[in-house]
Amino acid sequence: MNGNPYPLGLRLAGRRVVVVGGGAVASRRVPALLDARADVFLVAPELTPALQAHVDAGRLHWAPRRFAPDDLDGAWLVHVAVDDPVAAASVSAAAAERRVFCVRADDRAAATAWTPAVTRHGPVTVAVLGGGDPRRAMTVRDAIRDLLGARKGPLLTPAVEKGSPLNGSGGRVALVGAGPGDPELITVKGWRLLTEADVVVADRLVPGLLLDELRPDVELVDASKIPYGPSKTQEEINRILVDRALAGKVVVRLKGGDPYVFGRGGEELLACAEAGVPVTVVPGVTSSIAAPAVAGIPVTHRAVAHEFTVVSGHVAPDSPASLVRWDALAGLRGTLVILMGLKNLAAITATLVAHGRPADTPAAVVQEATTGAQRVLRSTLGAVAADVVHAQLRPPAVVVVGDVVDALAT
Repeated sequence: MNGNPYPLGLRLAGRRVVVVGGGAVASRRVPALLDARADVFLVAPELTPALQAHVDAGRLHWAPRRFAPDDLDGAWLVHVAVDDPVAAASVSAAAAERRVFCVRADDRAAATAWTPAVTRHGPVTVAVLGGGDPRRAMTVRDAIRDLLGARKGPLLTPAVEKGSPLNGSGGRVALVGAGPGDPELITVKGWRLLTEADVVVADRLVPGLLLDELRPDVELVDASKIPYGPSKTQEEINRILVDRALAGKVVVRLKGGDPYVFGRGGEELLACAEAGVPVTVVPGVTSSIAAPAVAGIPVTHRAVAHEFTVVSGHVAPDSPASLVRWDALAGLRGTLVILMGLKNLAAITATLVAHGRPADTPAAVVQEATTGAQRVLRSTLGAVAADVVHAQLRPPAVVVVGDVVDALAT
């Protein structure tokens, strides 16, 4: 005889949580576990690029193999994120033997714990269980989120409101900027379109907690682009957007920062336009401004800088493929913001100094801005490349060059 679930808030900081599976479901569940500071142990022969990025950054431990029962030794919780019922049942059996609560993505009835529909607002976390009905839980969760966010309008509304840009019988695409990393920095419109989506095509830099709040029936396509590693081609991403939309789906292309700031949003818009697919563009908070801001650096400041330039540093200054006039940038007096520039930072800074920018110009690097992993390094143009290596900073990171770096220093 089944009783009602007993709700708890698990305090998992430093405690072992095992995730079995390395696909889309695991990609959605892991960010919330990391946010809870759990000691996550992931078991799967292969990983999505988004999960691989967590491994590379040292946020979790990965065993590249199939599950073994002793993986649960010392565990407090296990998430089964595989669609093979036989494999899932073996994990459940091992969990039951050790009295470890087990979440089953493939079979809620066979699970000993359920994941609720969650919304977060500052220090408040609301978790809703819908009596085994995920859609009911999502509906109630969304209503509560509207109240917490002080959004206007009726308490409960249909998933797609009349007049919504994605309303209608045909498929549509929305290019949505998710912001620089903090999930609360997505725009209200961007979040609303996520709640309406049938398909979400997400990049690596998308805040993971946003994916944790998707409806369980949403198709999540991991379009992560790990720098200098395996990636889906842009053509494949374009094909997915068009094919799903032509099949009548509401598709959200979720991108870190802003879709049009080095995000290839223009290419995706053109691909959809050529196929006759309607597109809605939702701008996002770009890291080129947000990263300096959260580090206490205004990109412009009265009597210090009346201009700022945003440039991509993913191509070396001496490369024939470079479209950047580094010599001209060196002659500017304003702020220079460099995205995707860590790999070529030594060459970039040397080029700027060689063309006249003083080596003692203040410089800063902001890693993983607006997230719990944010780090800020302050230096000078002549020394910043070596300082980054010494500090072991890693992408994503934003480099800022100019007097504004010290403008608010006290």
